[in-house]
Amino acid sequence: MSTEIKNLEPRALWEIFYELTQVPRPSKMEHRAVIFAKEFGEKLELKTHVDKTGNVIISKPATTGYENRQGVILQAHLDMVPQKNSDTQHDFENDPIDAHVDGDWVKARGTTLGADNGIGIAAALAVLQDKNLKHGPIEVLLTVDEETGMTGAFQLEGGLLEGKILVNLDSEDEGELYIGCAGGMDTSGKLTYLDEPVRADTAALKLGITGLKGGHSGLDIHLGRGNANVLLCRFMFDVADRFDMRLTGMEGGSLRNAIPREAFAIVTVPAEQKDDFLAAVKEHEEIYRAELGSVEPDLSFEASGTDSPLTIMDKASQDKLVRLVYGLPNGVIRMDPNMPGVTETSTNLAIVKTGNGDIDVQCLLRSSVDSAKLSLGGSIQSVFELAGAEVTHSGSYPGWKPDVDSPILSTMKAVYERDFGKVPEVKVIHAGLECGIIADAYPGLDTISIGPTIRFPHSPDEKVHIESVQKFWDFLVRTLEEIPEK
Repeated sequence: MSTEIKNLEPRALWEIFYELTQVPRPSKMEHRAVIFAKEFGEKLELKTHVDKTGNVIISKPATTGYENRQGVILQAHLDMVPQKNSDTQHDFENDPIDAHVDGDWVKARGTTLGADNGIGIAAALAVLQDKNLKHGPIEVLLTVDEETGMTGAFQLEGGLLEGKILVNLDSEDEGELYIGCAGGMDTSGKLTYLDEPVRADTAALKLGITGLKGGHSGLDIHLGRGNANVLLCRFMFDVADRFDMRLTGMEGGSLRNAIPREAFAIVTVPAEQKDDFLAAVKEHEEIYRAELGSVEPDLSFEASGTDSPLTIMDKASQDKLVRLVYGLPNGVIRMDPNMPGVTETSTNLAIVKTGNGDIDVQCLLRSSVDSAKLSLGGSIQSVFELAGAEVTHSGSYPGWKPDVDSPILSTMKAVYERDFGKVPEVKVIHAGLECGIIADAYPGLDTISIGPTIRFPHSPDEKVHIESVQKFWDFLVRTLEEIPEK
């Protein structure tokens, strides 16, 4: 673990972020981060409250002379996405993140960094810690389980917060102000299968799609990256009957909100067809590289010998699985006709997993138009049902409707232009932010989202731009000083 990030500027923020990298906090297991934040507030002798869900609220009184300013809620989430490369040994429940400086960026070795949303947490806590800042009443709200269900935001009780302005610190492009986001929904299908004995005179092979970039299923979905689940089932669809291939099991993707980087399957083929089958794997690797090479330069598709399994999946279920995954919608469904370059509706075919007679396929849908989200859910449900799958819709959350007349937007635009000599871009993000959910519990909040420049979140390539963190901090501090009176 490199401690050099503690010497970056702004030092207080980076020191807190370093401490966070030492605290394991994967989604649904962020109890250590809750304790970290609680003890941080208590050490500063600030009013600190942990609600029944685990959300942490820390309040800091206004600077002398700023008592009549509107109260501001600084909001971030405590959990991080646990993704690692297959050749990296890392236990997200117990091991610290191995963060280091690489040129202009801070990265992690072989895992997600946790800058999403660790930099936001560090900024909020640094505001609490700094005794020289000028600001009105501050409340820091740190929620739990944002990445896998937004549980903390959904279960946030009313009456706990007094501020009227919500500044979400979970965006990932410095110099951009976000005033709206997509809503989302999980749609899953479940099938069952029967085990059959492995036939005699067969060769067992492990298929693996690896080397894909993956990434955030909202922010990166428009980049045209490969989906390992789709690519692997495309191959099996093409060759299964030609080689009498039989599937033992498949596992692809690990998180609903990450584009699948890897997918694996164990198959058998008649021994005399092994060499031709291996040639077909190589041929498909070349096809995939030709199609995706500009966005997936490290794509690899390989087959290697493995121990013979005891059983294979019955043929009818194998066909249903392969055709289902290959046939499901995936990627961008529609771009926003009113905002060039912005994705309106998308779906991520996130997880395929088989075992113990069950086939589980999970998709995460996003849209800034609620009716379009529901329509896409119906379309995916139809494909699932044609394959005979039991379908479940869950975790639906609302989008955050843009308000172009927002007073905090006006204030922050003016501050940014004055201090940085540039008009900030005002955008809507195709990712799930907690703003709309929190606003349901606290109607009338004036809401905006900002952040530093983070690239490739939800993947082991995640990195945060060092210079952008300084600008993000300066912008936040100067904004707090300019908050108008009540």
